[in-house]
Formats: sequence, structure tokens, C-alpha cells
Amino acid sequence: HPTHYGRVCPIETPEGPNIGLINSLALYAQLNDYGFLETPYRKVENSKLTDEVHYLSAIEEGKYVVAQANATVDKDGNLVDELVSAREGSERETRMVTPDRVQYIDVAPSQIVSAAASLVPFLEHDDANRALMGANMQRQAVPCLRADKPLVGTGIERTVAVDSGTAVQATRG
Repeated sequence: HPTHYGRVCPIETPEGPNIGLINSLALYAQLNDYGFLETPYRKVENSKLTDEVHYLSAIEEGKYVVAQANATVDKDGNLVDELVSAREGSERETRMVTPDRVQYIDVAPSQIVSAAASLVPFLEHDDANRALMGANMQRQAVPCLRADKPLVGTGIERTVAVDSGTAVQATRG
């Protein structure tokens, strides 16, 4: 459902009788004080990205025009394309809009999937069943005694390792 965008992972769900009953939070999702799921977006003013990050609930998001994270941006943070792919309205229909209409932009392309799904390399090129199996295998993975960096990574490995609480970190300096 469009209201799950950036809040509930569309890939990671158990197989069998519990399919769709157990959901995983998306990578950057959080609960607000009222128990609603929120996802982060960068504010866009006059076609330029700002450093302000706002967490919006599904209801709040429906009031704005939100561009995808893969929109072309120049070195100064300006949206450069004539038309930008964006979601707008309560139905979150994807449309091509002019950059001056964009009010928010996704913080990262990976914000729609869970931590386990974001560890699957080339996820966007995988068949849906393969992506589901890969995400489920990532959840069940057992850490190695002597860890080694992966041959192919997605860029989120360090964050997941630190968040797991099993990685030893040393401060520099």
C-alpha cells in the first residue's frame, strides 16, 4: 500500500501461513509519540535541497509533493531535470512534475526496505522471490568468528554491524 512507503518493508515478510502478518520496519522508519510510523524526507525549497530532515507520517506525507531520492541534483543541491518523478496527493500517485512543485525528497533510495533487505546486493535487479529469499536469509545469518568484508557490498554493512552491538569499535585520535 502507498502509505507503507518508507515505513514498512515491502520485501521482508515470512513465507508460509504468516505471510503478510509479520512486517519489518523500513531502514529509517521510526514511531512518533502517538504510535504512528514516520519516515524521513529532506525539505526542498525553490527547487533546492536543504539540510533539514523532517519525519512525516503517512497522513502528513499525503499533503506534499515528494520526489524520489534518485532525482538528478547538481553540486549545489538544485534539482536539474525539467521534470522530476514524484508522489503527490492522498493516493500517492507517481507523476512527472516540475522541480518548483517539489516540497520534499527521499533521504536515500534504500529507505523503503528493511535492514536485512538492504544488505542484499543489486536488490533492484533481483526477481521478487529471490529478493524475499535473500532478505530472509540475511535475518537468519550467523556471524563469523573471524569477520571479513564482503566481496560485494551495498554500503549499509558498517551501520548494521555497529547497530548489532557485536562489533568492537575504536575511536581514532
